[in-house]
Amino acid sequence: MALAPLLAPLPAVPRHGPWPRHRVDVARWTAVAEAVGRGEGELMALWGERATVHMAVRGPGEVPAIVSLPVTDGDFPSVGRHHPAAIRLERAICDLYGFTATGAPDTRRWLDHGQWGVRAPLGASTPAPVGDPADYAFQPVVGPGLHQIPVGPVHAGIIEPGHFRFTANGETVARLEERLGYTHKGLDGLTSGVDIAAAARLVARTSGDSTVAASFAFARAVEAALGVDVPPRARILRGVMAELERLANHVGDIGAICNDAAFALLHAYCGILRERVLAACDAAFGHRLMMDCIVPGGLSSNIVSDGPRLILRMIDELAPRFEEIVRYYDDTPSLLERTRSTGTLSHELVQRFGAGGHVGRASGRDFDARRDLPYAPYEGIPLEIPRLTAGDVDARVWVRIHEVRASLQLLRGWLSTLPDGPISAPVVLGGEPREGVAVTEAFRGDLFVWLRITGERVDRCHVRDASWFQWPLLEAAIEGNIVADFPICNKSFNCSYSGPDL
Repeated sequence: MALAPLLAPLPAVPRHGPWPRHRVDVARWTAVAEAVGRGEGELMALWGERATVHMAVRGPGEVPAIVSLPVTDGDFPSVGRHHPAAIRLERAICDLYGFTATGAPDTRRWLDHGQWGVRAPLGASTPAPVGDPADYAFQPVVGPGLHQIPVGPVHAGIIEPGHFRFTANGETVARLEERLGYTHKGLDGLTSGVDIAAAARLVARTSGDSTVAASFAFARAVEAALGVDVPPRARILRGVMAELERLANHVGDIGAICNDAAFALLHAYCGILRERVLAACDAAFGHRLMMDCIVPGGLSSNIVSDGPRLILRMIDELAPRFEEIVRYYDDTPSLLERTRSTGTLSHELVQRFGAGGHVGRASGRDFDARRDLPYAPYEGIPLEIPRLTAGDVDARVWVRIHEVRASLQLLRGWLSTLPDGPISAPVVLGGEPREGVAVTEAFRGDLFVWLRITGERVDRCHVRDASWFQWPLLEAAIEGNIVADFPICNKSFNCSYSGPDL
């Protein structure tokens, strides 16, 4: 059974695009959650607002759909009870809106660390005493010879905060439990009731290393809601920016993984190549990360006149040097000893959690939003999506290698035939409320944005970073490995701390 038969009898909410949204009752909501839990579909996102919870789902080969349940008495049936990938999303909803997920397997707070001074800031917003942020009940682990190793939330180096609680037997990890939420920004609240330009800037900063992908998804969601047709030149340049962002991050990650295996030479080389990519982005688009370059309707500014030539020259210099790095990686036994058979993640788990990007594809999940939920400029392009089965650190490196090669090929094709013409289309606001949804393929995986526009303002916006479905799987991947292998496992995932901390 697929999800479509559960939703087919229901009318679609008007002025919602491009996917249908259905209002459901408790019975239908539960039936959809149970179907996703049985593996008959995938959970794409789960979020709330003051009196409603929403769930985006996708059945095999089906157009995705959104189901919305009114919350009348302050509670809703738990999705996490049937589908573990929903648990953290559900806990975030309850923290922000004060709802109760009936039957939830985990009712601990997630984003609320007791420092807000209120409970349910986007719901009742009732005053609450400030508590000790360390007062958190980690899951118990019982057995002989076990000890705990707390790491973080403050780490060595300039990285985002997150707490990792290891339970180990000697050097072998018996269990890892993560605690995030330290970079909570109040994004769900900040993007409500603001003009589109302000919301776009906020969404672009969900996770800085995915700023292009987030802006791309936000812009496409606005365009879907308002029926905006983006000019051809802007479509191509959006793809150029997205692939440059993917290229910079993948090259940087490959080097960082090697560094965590004590092979600093490749880290240095990859750092040089990443800098070349960022410098080319700055020269062509005026910003190293291309932040705020993609806006609803098209682009905020054009590529400079010699931008295509600068980027193509950078690619010509980078490609052979990158292949030399790949040869070094593959010909260094001490490095492969650290990456092969380390941090292995099963195909069953990535399928169950709907994990995207290099995490999913390294363990055999065949999904890429550019191909499976196609959007311009990827429509009609025969993308070669790497899919490996080993599921270890080495496989996650090789997925990145294949994707770097694919990005270089896409960039060469687009920049060699870049069309002339305008870079933006008018975005006409006003009228009745309209809703839009979009997914882009960020370098980590699929990035989801849903929004509602009322008049000239964004009434509600939700962003779901790929890391939501990847962080829990890191806990599974490290089990049975030694504690010293955690850094390389963690870097091979490279989940965002900021992305899920909304």
